[in-house]
Amino acid sequence: MNQEPAEGRVARRQRRIRDALIQSARAVMSEKGVDGSTMLEIAERADVGAGTVYNYFKSKDELAVSVLEDMMHDLALRIERVTNTFDDPGQVYAFGVRTVLEAATRDVRWRQLLSRSEVIAHAIFRRMGPFAIRDLRQATAVSRFSVGDPELVWKMAAHAIVGVSLAITNGELPEEKIHETVVRLLCMNGIGTEAAEELASRPRPELPPET
Repeated sequence: MNQEPAEGRVARRQRRIRDALIQSARAVMSEKGVDGSTMLEIAERADVGAGTVYNYFKSKDELAVSVLEDMMHDLALRIERVTNTFDDPGQVYAFGVRTVLEAATRDVRWRQLLSRSEVIAHAIFRRMGPFAIRDLRQATAVSRFSVGDPELVWKMAAHAIVGVSLAITNGELPEEKIHETVVRLLCMNGIGTEAAEELASRPRPELPPET
């Protein structure tokens, strides 16, 4: 019987520890926020030594970004479960953009990291991009949108989402600006203001709970 290489076992063990740390940090940060959490608490909940955390993450901030990336992917899947019931691909994209904006401005785990705008915008682009870019392409394919470069459009949207969310959390903009932001981001896809307003104003089903 062939045995798996030792490197394979080591890599799997490292991946399991890393995943356990991310899940532990996600739980602790959900309870206490990023600022109120400690690496010791996270290590204890993951059942590893305190020093082990630093073998995988240089700082709590770096670990928090990994947690947020995990949450972004989870949010994209939850959005997809709702939007799979929609007939209009334009509504799919509009729902996703608004939901991400609301998460970024209301969830303490997002808010406390928004100051790292370049890092968070890149994370949104990378982790949620496969879903958003697909939605842009599908809406363009049926002439709902007119987008020549979906990757560029989502890159701009990701940075706009972070910028507006940061301004809202800093008190520079009222939360009511989320709606206008959604409308403007929809207009970027080649539709008029009236059509964008109609899409942004449609009733939205509730998301399934976070896992």
